[in-house]
Amino acid sequence: MAALGSAGTTAASTASTTAVSVAMANPSTSASALSTATTGKSPLEHAASAATKQNCNFLNALGPKPICSDIPVPKIIDMSESYPGPADRVPTPK
Repeated sequence: MAALGSAGTTAASTASTTAVSVAMANPSTSASALSTATTGKSPLEHAASAATKQNCNFLNALGPKPICSDIPVPKIIDMSESYPGPADRVPTPK
């Protein structure tokens, strides 16, 4: 039993060491995978989005959607009110 546990631990350690080695050998691939996992977009899709000022997703090419589409901008409603302070008061004549 102890030998089996030791072999399993060694295999897991080797697998994680290999993953780290691959990540260090291919930093651009690691950055791409991290970007895709974090934002849902690859670095190239981010670059295309920035260049076109649109939301680009290259997987849209596989379906009927366009690769790049306009970014919806929410309507902004000004709900601010003015709050006059002491400096806004009109002086009364004496």
